[in-house]
Amino acid sequence: MRAAAAAKINLALVVGPLRVDGKHEVATVYQRIGIADRIELDLASSLLVEGFDADTLVHGALEALAAHAGVEPRWHVRIEKRLPIAAGIGGGSSDAATALRLANATLPEPLRDGDLRELAAPLGADVPFFLLDGPQLGTGDGRVLRPLDLPQDFWVLLLVPRGMEKPSTASVYAAFDLRNGAVGFDGRRAALLTALEQVHRPRDLALLPPNDLASSPLADELRMHGAFRADVTGAGPAVYGLFHHKHRAKAAQRALKGAGESWLTAPAWYG
Repeated sequence: MRAAAAAKINLALVVGPLRVDGKHEVATVYQRIGIADRIELDLASSLLVEGFDADTLVHGALEALAAHAGVEPRWHVRIEKRLPIAAGIGGGSSDAATALRLANATLPEPLRDGDLRELAAPLGADVPFFLLDGPQLGTGDGRVLRPLDLPQDFWVLLLVPRGMEKPSTASVYAAFDLRNGAVGFDGRRAALLTALEQVHRPRDLALLPPNDLASSPLADELRMHGAFRADVTGAGPAVYGLFHHKHRAKAAQRALKGAGESWLTAPAWYG
């Protein structure tokens, strides 16, 4: 069994105060994009995950599935890693969600979709998103999901800055807390929800508020080269630009070739 494990970008990320569970309140817009790792899964005598030595999510996800189903974790998984690592695009979460879907299908009594998402929730805030189709609004700590009807007819230029070492997600949130970034969260969340109601065409995505956690001068450069929206995704460091036309996106990719590794892609509904 094989499947693509697509990346995501956060079209908006509004961050609030710490919750009693130690996580931050957020309001975010998840959008899947058409670049992906590849996951292959077979039945086996025991659990083995190969192809990405740093994996913990896929292994943990399949152990959790087996424990919930009351079976032994007997799967062999091969991860073909094509996505940049620790870039803010959810590659590990997508791998875990995809492996869960494939393994679940091999069970004598597969879990229902809702039960599978519930099982996935402790693995990471964005893992449940990758078990759903289409863009989603994530609230709470990011796991409470609501489908969004957003335009999908645009191009995405994703750029990972060269020579930039990503700080841990925990340290990015710690810096956010240190600068009292949560102040005004209710107003920013309300502004995001209002902006989403006004999104009918791709260019309306420019109405969404900027990422609360991180910013990048590369977003300004992407806008200079024709992006109608550009921002950091997640905790970074990856930056995306949205373009109406492929030729403009390609021109921006050429112009920013020296800034880092880049991918030209488009929204993806599932996978």
